[in-house]
Parts: sequence; C-alpha cells; structure tokens
Amino acid sequence: MNCCLLGAGAWGTAMALHLDSCGHSVTLLPRRIEHALEIASSRENRDYLPGYTLPNCIQIGCELKPALMEAEVIFMACPSKALRELCQSIQLHLESASQLKLCLSLCKGLEVESFKTPAEIVSEELPGLACGVLSGPTFACEVAEGKPTAVALAVGKNCPDPVRYQKAFSNANMRTYISEDVRGTELGGTLKNIYAIGAGLCDGLKMGDNAKAALLTRSLSEMIGLGVAFGGKRETFLGLSGFGDLVATCSGDWSRNRAFGARVGLGESPQAIIDSQKSVVEGYRMSKCLKEICKQKNVNAPILGVIYSILYEGLDPLDAIHQLMARDLRSE
Repeated sequence: MNCCLLGAGAWGTAMALHLDSCGHSVTLLPRRIEHALEIASSRENRDYLPGYTLPNCIQIGCELKPALMEAEVIFMACPSKALRELCQSIQLHLESASQLKLCLSLCKGLEVESFKTPAEIVSEELPGLACGVLSGPTFACEVAEGKPTAVALAVGKNCPDPVRYQKAFSNANMRTYISEDVRGTELGGTLKNIYAIGAGLCDGLKMGDNAKAALLTRSLSEMIGLGVAFGGKRETFLGLSGFGDLVATCSGDWSRNRAFGARVGLGESPQAIIDSQKSVVEGYRMSKCLKEICKQKNVNAPILGVIYSILYEGLDPLDAIHQLMARDLRSE
C-alpha cells in the first residue's frame, strides 16, 4: 500500500524505513523544504537520525498535495503541538487524496490549550476520516536497525479492516497488536514521558537502583489511576503503550525525557535545557498540562505534582524526594 509519513524527525524516518522493509510504497515529507532537499541529496536524515541510509525507493516529498494524492495511509509524525496546524493543511488538499483510508498519529502528548488527544484533534479537523494511533516502546534507532519491536495499533470503530493494517505494518522485526482503546493508548504515551523525567532525576541525583525501581513502581500505579480517571481502560496501561513504553523510556539511554531529567538532577535549569536543543521533550510541556487537568478534576497525583514543581516552581529535586518519602503511608 501507499504510505505517507508527514514529519521527518527520528521516529517518522525510522517508520519510513520500517514500512519500506514491509514492501510498501513510502513517501517521507519533512516540514521544511531545505530539510527535504538535504535528505533527498544525501539519502540520510543527518539532523534527526544520522547513520541510516534511506533507500532510493523511499520518496522524499517537498509539497503536501502531491504526497497525499496516492496515499492510502498517512502517519502524522510531528510534535503534538504542531498536529492541529498539520491537520488543517491536510484539509486543504483532501479532495486530491482520493485513496486515503486511514490517518495514524505517531504523536505522544496532548494539545496544551484544549487538553485534547491527537485522535480527538484529527477527528475534529478531518471529520469522517478513520483515525488512530501507533504507539509503544519504539526507540527510533532500534526500529531503523530492524531490531525486534512490538507496537500497539489503536483504531476507532470506523477503521476499515483493522486486521489488514495490523498485518501490513508487521514483519519479522515488528509485531503489531490491535487495540480499540485509542484514548488509553494516547494517554499512556503522554504520561510515560513525565515519569521518565522522574527516572532521569533519580539518575542525575545518583539515588541508586532501589530508588529508581520504587519510583517506577509507584509511577505505574499513578499512571493507571490517572489513565482510568481520564477515560482509558486499565488493561491498556499494563500493555505496550503503558507499562512497556514506561519501562523503555525510563531506562533507555536514548530517551530524551530521561536525559532531560538527569540534567535537571545535576543542577541545570529546565528552561535552559529546553532552549538549547532541537528535539522536543514532550514530558516538560505535558507535566504542566496534566497538572492542570488533575487540578480541574480533583485527581491526586503526587509524583506528577513534584515533577511539575521541580520543572516550573524551582523545587529542589532532593527536597522533592523527601516530600514523596514523607507522605502518609495510608494515602498509598
């Protein structure tokens, strides 16, 4: 089938390589034309996924309309904050996208202004189009290398033949599991980035493996509680897009959110770190977003609360650890 990747960050590029290995016709469309020309010339995404050659059969697009014309599936591989604008751009060319059957989000995060998930944004901006999300523990370099990976494909009831897409996106290197819990899958992918910052704080503070294991255990419990309170299914958070993604993001050296937390734990300013790098640290923005949702819904989330206070209110990370350790045991 014809697949179009909208966004050429590390994950979008890795998925382009995976889909090509599945035998599909693939177009990768970077956001910036100069980025597209550089990738087309070098056959490598040096900005976001250096070291991996893109076969000549992967087309590098420069304009949205031609890229959409033959696509059956589009993958939105942009930061969550850019998703609505991307959907609005797609809407302008939908008449040309006569083959389009499914829109899948690769985003992990909510829209800060509205608290809406990626699928909700897509449904709002592109009504009538079947949409879903592909999520799970997916380090881009490992996917690009063809290392074993498992993902969750969460789609709504209006998706035509989910099993067909499950098979289409699976091969010897990647196994795809179907889920009907789109909201829970998206919430898992959002929450885990916040707790990965907490894991990084443990690393930066050199708190040890005992502390990190305890944090991850309580983070999973808190994630499940929040996810269910916000409309997801409990079992979703025990699967790939919950527990699986949490473990990978909290332990992987590649994790931007974990690395960000480690730098904060070493004493760097959160805002200075954000301002100094190209890659998006979704957990930074989402900690503020989810803190506000918890406040509105009167939901208790102590770990989320102290991570927010460290990042936005200047709370000393060691004081934060002591706050968590001193909580009333009966509240657990």
